[in-house]
Amino acid sequence: MKNNSNSIFILGSLLSLLLFLHPTSITAQEVEDEREFDYSDGSQKGPRRWGELKREWEACKNGKMQSPIDMASQRVEIMRKPGQFKSSYKPSNATVKNRGHDISLQWFDGAGSIQINGTEYVLQQAHWHSPSEHTINGRRYDMELHMVHLSSDPNVKDKIAVIGVLYKIGQPDRFLSKLARNISSMMDQKDEERHYGVIDPREIKIGNRRYYRYVGSLTVPPCTEGVIWTIGKKVRTVSRDQVKLLREAVHDYAARNARPLQSQNSREVHLYGPDPNDTSG
Repeated sequence: MKNNSNSIFILGSLLSLLLFLHPTSITAQEVEDEREFDYSDGSQKGPRRWGELKREWEACKNGKMQSPIDMASQRVEIMRKPGQFKSSYKPSNATVKNRGHDISLQWFDGAGSIQINGTEYVLQQAHWHSPSEHTINGRRYDMELHMVHLSSDPNVKDKIAVIGVLYKIGQPDRFLSKLARNISSMMDQKDEERHYGVIDPREIKIGNRRYYRYVGSLTVPPCTEGVIWTIGKKVRTVSRDQVKLLREAVHDYAARNARPLQSQNSREVHLYGPDPNDTSG
């Protein structure tokens, strides 16, 4: 009996340690099984029905801090000083994956982190939406990149931080060009993965001199709230062929994989930057 008790104690301790190290792994992660939802507006599994499909997805319907939103000038408070935000990324092994509803890039072995108000958020993955999910003064752009970060600090309430980068049609995005061959090889093949090798997140130009900041949610089920959003003010460029590649690689219903805009509900949206008239990004 004593040995059994010791075994139970050890097992419980290990489980507690795992939950401590990965506090967001159960409830905060995006759903990856695209069979459970889609982006078709009239579908029974479309964005307007997400909150009715599962109890744990209720925030998609009833949440008051949902994303994406429109960042309209009349509702944005300009902060005439830099925000407390810095990145310290590093090269790391990564895998390119077709998740059916999007193309994602997942890092391993630690690809660095960002710090927001003194809290560290470790980079987990990046993925693309087309068209953009967030809008600026009602304008929807051609693509949006999300870089998802998690904090393991048990004292931090908001454990997810996402950096968003907006793109308009123009010159090809150099970072996306490096992944084009891998993406092409996974055309319409859900759960296909390609081990790319070492990828440096610093090659993604996130433009951290001027950026929007607000608290929202994940933009796919379970629509977890308490996500700190940082969205670069500078709009980057992407080619039509690159946008077409991302749309053709995923399943047909996700060719336009942007969730509709959500109500701001009196939330504060801040625009950080040293000079609000500076357009250099």
